[in-house]
Amino acid sequence: MAHIAWLGKKSPFCGNVTYGLTTTHALRERGHSISFIHFDTPPGQMGRQPVEVAASGGKGRPRRLRQGAGSSSGPGAGTLRRRSRTDAPATESADPEVTLPYLVKSQVYTIPSPGAQRELRESLERLRPDLVHASLTLSPLDFRLPDLCQQLQLPLVATFHPAFDAGLRNLTAGTQQLTYQLYAPTLARFDRVIVFSELQADVLLRLGVQAERLAVIPNGVDTALWQPASGPPSAELAALQQRFAGRRVFLYMGRIATEKNVEALLKAWRLVRPAGCVLVIVGDGPLRSALQGSSEESDVVWWGYEPNLATRVALQQLAEVFLLPSLVEGLSLALLEAMASGTACVATDAGADGEVLEGGAGIVISTQGVTTQLRTLLPVLHDQPVLTAELGRRARARALERYTLENNLNTLEQLYAELVGSRTVAA
Repeated sequence: MAHIAWLGKKSPFCGNVTYGLTTTHALRERGHSISFIHFDTPPGQMGRQPVEVAASGGKGRPRRLRQGAGSSSGPGAGTLRRRSRTDAPATESADPEVTLPYLVKSQVYTIPSPGAQRELRESLERLRPDLVHASLTLSPLDFRLPDLCQQLQLPLVATFHPAFDAGLRNLTAGTQQLTYQLYAPTLARFDRVIVFSELQADVLLRLGVQAERLAVIPNGVDTALWQPASGPPSAELAALQQRFAGRRVFLYMGRIATEKNVEALLKAWRLVRPAGCVLVIVGDGPLRSALQGSSEESDVVWWGYEPNLATRVALQQLAEVFLLPSLVEGLSLALLEAMASGTACVATDAGADGEVLEGGAGIVISTQGVTTQLRTLLPVLHDQPVLTAELGRRARARALERYTLENNLNTLEQLYAELVGSRTVAA
């Protein structure tokens, strides 16, 4: 087993947070030691000690790592070595949590304090991990990581999350493309960069990141947790069934922000207003108050941010249709959760979402003219419950085939083993 220093986010809630917490929890379950390093020291507390102890323990195409495949062969590369507890410094627990000071932190970006880089270096020197995995938080510190890890002789892996639309069909997509252009020279210096789809890899390839440094590892979800309801309903699902009795639920779950294009979904819904249906919007963000307005609508429920996992699962199980009208995306975890839950899915072809649903696993629409397309689709989905049931069945089958958390972790461990093994041989 390996000791991994994980750089990521724990707040505010976003897909990056979900990815980091889900992956590190599962890696711990598999016996790995995780030191979670994140920005969590507010400006007024920057003078405090940042280390706390957690309560619980080349050319051509990028390689698409086969999920579930075994580790690479060769001297020192076959498995991750088991780290003795005596390897860790006596002053630290096996799984320490390190907090770094910041000046500004949002769902999109983080501005670290001037002392954050020094504290990160000192933490890595003290922890002595086998490998550093950075779930990139769009922070100036991201650009310093290659030099820092090279100096400390630590393998460095990045997961690059920013949303994109390879077609550059709107202003939001063009803005996101600037993020890719800004990051590409730095990403070319990481040992590996994990992206979620071939389309995302193509964007980075065109920007000069070498194919051998890219690893396509799609997101994965726990398909034993996110699954269609069977047997007696959970307490959360029973409560939702009672609340929405007699109405069919169409669901959006995600941030209420410009790139998510919730405004287009609302326009289409208000034009159609399918009888007997309710649109439930789960999430929060900067546009919520403007889109919600002051008037009450009986067929639109502004749920807000839902922190309870069991309730989020129940919402996906109750929903008949999941709608994702994004202008740009990476690979939406909420979409994968809906698919695994057996919910019929409609999403734009932004990012990798169209790739996920292609071939009949859902309905794919263009990022252009979302309102017009949904205005046509909503009546069809309302009038054809047999169609939505079949789409839900196909979505679940696709999630089981390609997007399970287990396969994601198997592939991630394979990558770790390769990097740790190659560094051991080089030493």
